[in-house]
Amino acid sequence: MRKPGKRAQGQGNYHAGLAAEEIVLRHYMAQGLTLAAQRWRGHAGEIDLILHADDGFVFVEVKKSQSFATAAARLLPRQVARLQAAAQEYVADAPLGLLTPMRFDVALVNGQGVVHILENALWE
Repeated sequence: MRKPGKRAQGQGNYHAGLAAEEIVLRHYMAQGLTLAAQRWRGHAGEIDLILHADDGFVFVEVKKSQSFATAAARLLPRQVARLQAAAQEYVADAPLGLLTPMRFDVALVNGQGVVHILENALWE
């Protein structure tokens, strides 16, 4: 039996990522948050989910793997810096700019589709 090629594997990962984002989005919407943007791309990078929460925003990076630990390990310091810069870029157009209340969550999704949210995980 042949292994799938890189292109097929990449497409599978892409669709698994989309499915994980949808699971996470439903989780946040069940808590009363509303979607502001999905896969928003700025000059600094892409943010998976941006949600309205009260008077501010929740920026969410979604990581999917067979286990929560493996998913969390896929978030590297360089990516964290890009995500923080992209979030700052996004709120720059908000009425309060960088004073806008915000947090950055990491949503881990395991192989069974279970979600574990690490709230306010990326701000220093």
